[in-house]
Amino acid sequence: MTLRVSTGNGTGVAVVTLDRPARLNAVDLATAGELGAVWRRFRTDDTVRAVVLTGAGERAFCTGIDRDTVVPQPDSPYMQDDPLLNIGPKANDLWKPVIAAVSGMACGGAYYLLGEAEFVVADTTAVFFDPHTAYGMVSAYESALMALRMPYGEAARMMLMGTAERISAERAHAVGLVSELTPPGEAVAAAVRCATVLAGYPPEGVQGTVRALWAVKEAARAHAYALAPSLVALGNLPPERQAELFAGRRSGDFRVR
Repeated sequence: MTLRVSTGNGTGVAVVTLDRPARLNAVDLATAGELGAVWRRFRTDDTVRAVVLTGAGERAFCTGIDRDTVVPQPDSPYMQDDPLLNIGPKANDLWKPVIAAVSGMACGGAYYLLGEAEFVVADTTAVFFDPHTAYGMVSAYESALMALRMPYGEAARMMLMGTAERISAERAHAVGLVSELTPPGEAVAAAVRCATVLAGYPPEGVQGTVRALWAVKEAARAHAYALAPSLVALGNLPPERQAELFAGRRSGDFRVR
């Protein structure tokens, strides 16, 4: 298992932990399947009324898809198979509130998860970036999700600057991507406090509000997602060239702002 799920203590709060710290909590096909399964299970589990999502270890919340994952693709610019499209709660029709608790890196495919959380709590070790453009890849789905969570200029800069810049936790808080900033190691506890409040309210009102909030951006997201497959197919470099660029990356050669 690559997920840890805790639903104890009778609080109505479940904590879901990406548990691949040696791989910086990158998502492989097994993890993607487990995430979808846990969201679907929570749909019919009335003992769970709010969820906290986090990553194991101190280095990363999630670094997107595991680079070793091979996903065969159709030979068409209009069809692209993306194993991360169904890893979020909304993609699995879960309308219970989900709060993300971030420590360390959150990048690339992590935004499929952050984009479907109600809000984000982060500690001061958190950094946010998207490496796609640096490796000759189109950031389509991730860009769509972050453009709906941040001021456009901030989202555009983060997605376009690739590995050259990382957004600090303080900057992410200032622009609204992060709703609460905590000392190192305290993000999960802060998120659980919020989730416990939500779990104590009548669930019909909470879940209806989650659904209403999502409806505000649902149409824009659906339109962006409709364009994404062809943009990815037309704009991505061949996989072997992407691998060369990834192999040639220089660790630590970035600016934090």
